[in-house]
Amino acid sequence: MTIALIANPSAGGRKAARIIPQVEQRLRRNAIEYRIFITQHHAHAMDIARRLTPANYDGIVSVGGDGTNFHLLNGLLQYHDPEQLPPLGIIPVGSGNSFARDLNIRTTKDGFFFFFFFFFFFFDVCSFTRGAQPWYFVNLAGFGFVTDVAQTAHHLKRVGDFSYVLGVFHRMLNLRFHHMALEIDGRRIDGENCFVEFCNSRYTGGKMLMAPHAKIDDGWFDVVVVGPMSRRSLMATFPKIFNGTHGQNPAVRFYRARTASVRTDPPKTLLPDGELFGSTPTQVAIHPQLVRYFS
Repeated sequence: MTIALIANPSAGGRKAARIIPQVEQRLRRNAIEYRIFITQHHAHAMDIARRLTPANYDGIVSVGGDGTNFHLLNGLLQYHDPEQLPPLGIIPVGSGNSFARDLNIRTTKDGFFFFFFFFFFFFDVCSFTRGAQPWYFVNLAGFGFVTDVAQTAHHLKRVGDFSYVLGVFHRMLNLRFHHMALEIDGRRIDGENCFVEFCNSRYTGGKMLMAPHAKIDDGWFDVVVVGPMSRRSLMATFPKIFNGTHGQNPAVRFYRARTASVRTDPPKTLLPDGELFGSTPTQVAIHPQLVRYFS
């Protein structure tokens, strides 16, 4: 077995820099051949993936968080034939590691276990448009309040997924809404909005169960639409997201879809897989069983 290892030393508030040597040591100890590529700057994983020859590897594994996997995935899907890709893997050392949770990967040991024994499954991938170019995500993509929270959490990565909790309370102090025109498989939803999440998988911000019924292999994505609410209502609802009961608030609605399009006033920054990238208007689609992940 030969593995391409794309490692981001800046992930998890530079926690990954301490773990990368341990990853290499474990690979050598188990006689797994590998070639390591160290990212040098933000989004470098995408350029590395673009230049890879996938046929040379039995697996392509990221050492990082959701953002590292996002750039790796886009470098592969935008420049290579998905049918020619080997299984992908994640060794989670980011701040949230949300998508890894849906792969049943909670620790670095879990990440090793699945690709060491070559356990993998096909999973769905979602895309959104940025201009005419499709970009891909496997966790979720949102806009509105969730993006504001992520902007705050980005500066607090050293405290891990607790950075998202701090971000929520910070952004609650200046809570604002926007107008939205959303179309889900032909159904139109207009009005004032707090945030929307297009969810391929269930978790966000580490342990927040944003879309409790989402499945990463069912050919659908879940849409979480949250309308305006008071600070008091938001504060009362927020703890419920950790067990997936936030839908008890009537301002929170859930939908399932294969396609969606959205416009907002003003335009809102998107948050695909934890990355601040793109903006509304955009179109979202599902691509069933597009890639394999070790899981």
